[in-house]
Amino acid sequence: MLTMEKSKEETQNAAQKPRSGFAGAEYIGVAVILIALAVAVAVFKFNVFATENLIYSSLAAGIISLVFAAFLAGKIAGAEPGNDRMMEIARYVQEGAMAFLSREYSILAGFVVVVFGLIGYFINWQTAVCFISGSVSSAIAGFIGMYVSTRANVKTTQAATKSLNGALRIAFSGGTVMGMVVVGLGLTGLSILYMIFQDPNIVNGFALGGSSIALFARVGGGIYTKAADVGADLVGKVESGIPEDDPRNPAVIADNVGDNVGDVAGMGADLFESYVGSIIAAMTLGAVTFGAMGILLPMIIAAIGIISSILGTAFVRTDEKSDPMKALNWGTFAAAAIMVAGSYFAVKYLMPAEAFDLFWALVFGLVAGIAIGLFTQYYTSAEYKPVKDIAETSLTGSATNIIAGLGVGMISTFLPIIAIVLAVIFSYYAGGVYGISLAAIGMLATAGMVIAVDAYGPVSDNAGGIAEMAELPPDVREKTDKLDSVGNTTAAIGKGFAIGSAALTALALLTAYSKVVGLQTIDILNPEVTVGLLFGASLPFVFCALTMEAVGKAASEMVTEVRRQFKEIAGIMEGQAKPDYAKCVDISTTSAIKQMVLPGLMAVAAPLLIGLLIGAEALGGMLFGAIAAGVCLAIMLANSGGAWDNAKKYIEAGNFGGKGSPAHAAAVTGDTVGDPCKDTSGPSLNILLKLMAIVSLVFAPLFM
Repeated sequence: MLTMEKSKEETQNAAQKPRSGFAGAEYIGVAVILIALAVAVAVFKFNVFATENLIYSSLAAGIISLVFAAFLAGKIAGAEPGNDRMMEIARYVQEGAMAFLSREYSILAGFVVVVFGLIGYFINWQTAVCFISGSVSSAIAGFIGMYVSTRANVKTTQAATKSLNGALRIAFSGGTVMGMVVVGLGLTGLSILYMIFQDPNIVNGFALGGSSIALFARVGGGIYTKAADVGADLVGKVESGIPEDDPRNPAVIADNVGDNVGDVAGMGADLFESYVGSIIAAMTLGAVTFGAMGILLPMIIAAIGIISSILGTAFVRTDEKSDPMKALNWGTFAAAAIMVAGSYFAVKYLMPAEAFDLFWALVFGLVAGIAIGLFTQYYTSAEYKPVKDIAETSLTGSATNIIAGLGVGMISTFLPIIAIVLAVIFSYYAGGVYGISLAAIGMLATAGMVIAVDAYGPVSDNAGGIAEMAELPPDVREKTDKLDSVGNTTAAIGKGFAIGSAALTALALLTAYSKVVGLQTIDILNPEVTVGLLFGASLPFVFCALTMEAVGKAASEMVTEVRRQFKEIAGIMEGQAKPDYAKCVDISTTSAIKQMVLPGLMAVAAPLLIGLLIGAEALGGMLFGAIAAGVCLAIMLANSGGAWDNAKKYIEAGNFGGKGSPAHAAAVTGDTVGDPCKDTSGPSLNILLKLMAIVSLVFAPLFM
């Protein structure tokens, strides 16, 4: 008894000690040291303003990003992991996540080898080498991000026993590792390959490799997470009336694993593809417009964006009473402001005076990205009217909840499209088609920060699940719920940003494709182009149908298994018997791997068939149709799902009857419908658009 009292006293004392391990001052101090070293080397060893030496600046920035990621991973590894029960739960999640990733990558390896052979035979071996490099880089980024996030979750839970800020810092650090690895590997790989081959048309293969992994990672991860989530909710919440993340639910571990494979590995691969694709599209167009400097400017802007993102992480801090969302916004805005300042000097001193308007193209892209994020926040956050209205309609049943959610998703497409349209118009007048590609660069330059904010979400979500399953005190779950609620919004913002960046990146890649195949215009009155356009507009709907159907099949298997365990395992509902978590994890894994193949192959096959059978101009029409329909559909699905999710959480916070009320039951149904919309079909669409565009660009010689 004496020992227990002493332990309790020590715990209280430890809770009162300030945690300095994730202090912003330490972050910014390390960042400044790294940047200062890089600048010193550049100044004393190289003439940094000489064209032939600029490539070393982008390479240095990529390496700095990877070093910073390693530093954060080390800090997370040294944080307190919690008690034995917490560590046991975390191990289940870690093992399930890595098992899924290993099986997924083993399947993708065969696909990569086949495409490598096709590119080497039909195009050239150099592009094939770049393709392999992009595939491996994207896979490594996903592996590292998943590994760190599944270890940061339990440490976030433990930090929440002491302070909200400590928990925020660890969760955000876990996301930052993913962000820094994505941009670090992307820019480092591009820099090295360009130094070797000196031809942006060859380096296109790097983007194709990243795109191929991204689509399968997004689709496979989305099917996995929603099969588990839907199964857990339908049988656990709706049928059995047990809380979310209740350890009695056999699907609860698979659900927590799914958060990571969908929103960490999936989102990371998604934005790796956008990030690399936008840079390569700008390099391809820049070679035609400005020669060597037009090729290097996008890489320099990306390097500035990395440094800005590192510095922006220092601004993410909060206290026990403040809203964590404000802290994350501060970091995002700070990174954007630093990037704008750096880009001003880059354009001013590296480009001809008459080309200074290119700076404004970058700014237009960045502003559009921030605007899309804010619009998404408005339509998906429980603090604003649209989500509250959906919650209120739940009082009259599931049907009205679903109708309201669909309406919010549809209307939410308008303002983001306006932001994209304005960015395209202004950037075109600022720099022509090269200006449009730079707008995509501007939107994605701070991708390290954007991914960090997005990947924070699943880490905090897992932290809440661990707190619930480990039966920690209510005040701990209160902190993790606060972080998780913000995480739902940041995930929605990340998806909105990814969709917006996909639109600009796909347009830039389409423009680059048209230059390569020699198309000055694409005549929509040409019957061949009209056929291509209509066919392209149908593809996003077919793709969504395939992914929705895949989630439905996988979720049905999960529901059947959870019901079986509740019925056959005696004592499970009383908490006296342990559910078979591994069986549910295996169902999600097997279903996701099996169902992801057809949608992935469709994205590669469609542009090849149209280009070879009808021609280059028809393929241009197909890409236009797919972009126009796909962007709107992706925004609608992502925002509807996010709004349904937060409407449910708004009711669970005590509004309109709270948990267990008829309104809550209706909201759970709406959230279940929205799950595959926001986490599978919607986010996967933007990869479909970019992958079809980059396939068209890489295989363009075959269509000429």
